[in-house]
Amino acid sequence: MTPFPRTDANFAVVIPMANEAAEFHPFLSELKRVLDELQNGAVYLIVDLVSKDDTLALCRTLSEDDGRFVTLWAPENRHVVDAYMKGYRTAYENGHSIIIEMDAGLSHDPKALPLFLKALNEGYECAFGSRFVSGGSMDHSARARIFLSKYGSLLSNMLLGTRLRDMTSGFQGFLAPVVKQFIDFKLLSKAHFYQTELRYLLREKRCTEIPIRYRAPSPSVSKKAIINSIEVLLFYFLKRLSGHAAVIR
Repeated sequence: MTPFPRTDANFAVVIPMANEAAEFHPFLSELKRVLDELQNGAVYLIVDLVSKDDTLALCRTLSEDDGRFVTLWAPENRHVVDAYMKGYRTAYENGHSIIIEMDAGLSHDPKALPLFLKALNEGYECAFGSRFVSGGSMDHSARARIFLSKYGSLLSNMLLGTRLRDMTSGFQGFLAPVVKQFIDFKLLSKAHFYQTELRYLLREKRCTEIPIRYRAPSPSVSKKAIINSIEVLLFYFLKRLSGHAAVIR
């Protein structure tokens, strides 16, 4: 087990890091400013074989310099969902009461972290970042991603019976008991659709949406990830039709 980085850190942030060298310092500087204000957070940086640049070395140097940051080297990861689950599991085992997931590279704004903490400290079990509620936004330069995100959310809500405005955002946070439930659940997703899968499985929890600003997203999604998302969506839709809808209570 990774040593608990700070005994007073009651919340953790989980961030997969892959080929982040170009934006590493701007992103971490922004995140550090927010952590300095919040004062009681730890950050888990997950790096695996997908990363081909200096990201691992940069993360390890940061961990040596700042005890709030823990670098998790995970060469065993098969896909991005493994990276997220590695971070969640380690943060849960290290005793954090709130665990928040976000992306690196400034696509997610660290200044939104207090909004997630506020919601999760005020009675919600799950807080999902949303680009499509009042106050949320998305970089309009990536029209293909906007289309996939908006219409993917509409389709997911229609087929799965969910009602969230944004079903695909990767900025989200949970209370520790909820994390314990889903890290032990056999998720079907192998790519970023897992965030939609989680929203569906956790639909009976006390959930809220947090407005987020999504900046500089990658312009496209791989065909393999899209195929996997369709397969998982249809699986849960057919289970729902059969009267055996999956749910994490």
